[in-house]
Amino acid sequence: MNAERALAYPVHLRKEGEAILVTCPDLPEVTTFGEDEADALLRAKGAIEEALAARIAHREDIPRPSSANGERTVPLDTNAALKVLLWRTMREKGLRKADLARRLGWHAPQIDRILDLNHHSRTDLLDQAFAALGRRVLVAIDDAA
Repeated sequence: MNAERALAYPVHLRKEGEAILVTCPDLPEVTTFGEDEADALLRAKGAIEEALAARIAHREDIPRPSSANGERTVPLDTNAALKVLLWRTMREKGLRKADLARRLGWHAPQIDRILDLNHHSRTDLLDQAFAALGRRVLVAIDDAA
């Protein structure tokens, strides 16, 4: 089984005056601040999701999260993680949005929505998209950190 684990990107937190600076080594475009650690991590989640959405919009690769090595991590929500994995699978197979649309018999706006991290997609539609790429979604639950 070649399972892909949930996406959680490591982040660096550093005190900058009264604020906490957050950067993400895997996504150099991610830089944000928070008033405290909780606020910084919340803002980091939004910044990471926006960076990933921009990479999809610009047809760029999305890196796998590197090892946390004791650093804090920012997990994507399940819907966003599935969309990132769908995009990554398409890229690995050399497929474009139009190719996925043809395989599914869907129109371009439907493909755009299923890859839009700001749009919540139904799980059954994501399952169909993965099936069209020869993959299936498996669900697992783990202890919270």
